[in-house]
Amino acid sequence: TTLALLALTLPAVADTTAIVGGKVHTVGPVGTIENGTVLIVDGRIAAVGEDISVPEGATTIDATGKVVTPGLFSPFGQLGLVEVPNSAAPVDSAQRGTQFTAGFDVADAYNPRSTLIPINRIEGVTRAIVAPTPGYPDESGSGHILAGLAAIVNLGDGNVLDQRGAAMVVALGEFGSALSGGSRTAAWLTLRNALDEALDYREHKGDFERGMRRDYAQSVNDLEALQGVVNGNTPMIVSIDRASDIEVLIDFVDEYSVTAVILGGSEAWMLADELAAARIAVIVGPAANLPGSFDDINARFGSASILVNAGVKVAIADGDAQTHNARNMTQSAGIAVAHGLDWDAALRAITLTPAEIFGVAAMTGSIEAGKAADVVIWPGDPLELTNYPEAVYIN
Repeated sequence: TTLALLALTLPAVADTTAIVGGKVHTVGPVGTIENGTVLIVDGRIAAVGEDISVPEGATTIDATGKVVTPGLFSPFGQLGLVEVPNSAAPVDSAQRGTQFTAGFDVADAYNPRSTLIPINRIEGVTRAIVAPTPGYPDESGSGHILAGLAAIVNLGDGNVLDQRGAAMVVALGEFGSALSGGSRTAAWLTLRNALDEALDYREHKGDFERGMRRDYAQSVNDLEALQGVVNGNTPMIVSIDRASDIEVLIDFVDEYSVTAVILGGSEAWMLADELAAARIAVIVGPAANLPGSFDDINARFGSASILVNAGVKVAIADGDAQTHNARNMTQSAGIAVAHGLDWDAALRAITLTPAEIFGVAAMTGSIEAGKAADVVIWPGDPLELTNYPEAVYIN
């Protein structure tokens, strides 16, 4: 079998490619096509189906006996923001101090030539959330519970930045407590104060700009960054695990009319129905089944299945290696299947669902006409540990 990996990530220019004969998991309305054709024109999917006419002169890829899926979407990590975390090189995702918190935007630091990009791209990762993280309190200082703005990138060539300010990263739970003097209450109060100030700034921005300054704890840069959050347009990615903290988050989301996405959520399965009703999505690591702290005493296998069955939007990540080895999300999805999650739902959780969570499903996440041509050809089941992509297309 000929491997066509990095070369196939190059954007097509006035070109037509037809992938024919494969088992196409569209993750879209038409479902799975046993003997399908995916027609790509100028970097976009032009058509997908069983009886698609292939134009004369098109490059034809024979995928007979193979599996075709959308590209994988990493829902959280620091791809392109770090090389070796404990080396002398900077970790551009790390937010420290209080000068820049909510306004800390990692998009300008993203390096599309990072060594982490090809090793993940070669195994099917085509889109990713790249996010800031608060620096843990140590001798170099402490981060803030408002770590800043995440971006959506594609792992192709050319214009790789899909969307700036795609989400606001917030640390609560045990980590948020450590960043707030050792108290969960202080972490929640810090978040409340920040959103209250953002709301006040929105109402009095004209006065503020005319020199009638108000006494805000947050900088103007941070208050501007929080406008998307208080307007309900920018989701908060909230790192949180304990069920009691999640209960507070559910009430908080209702009170402030904001959108939240739980990162981690070891005990989220205990509140599956409540999360579905509150429309709070969860990014889970299906391999997390043992407590690493008192925040995840009730971590368990099968949490993804419980959440999905309750109607919660679930994205899957490898919680311990989502940056350097975001590619391992296929293994994580396979673990979720082994513990009750429907196979199609697992594939959706690493493709279309994260695109939906972050508002870019009209562009990517499934094989549908009009969407970016992010397509991966596999020799067999992509959730099987020993299967690796034979071809990866991005745009």
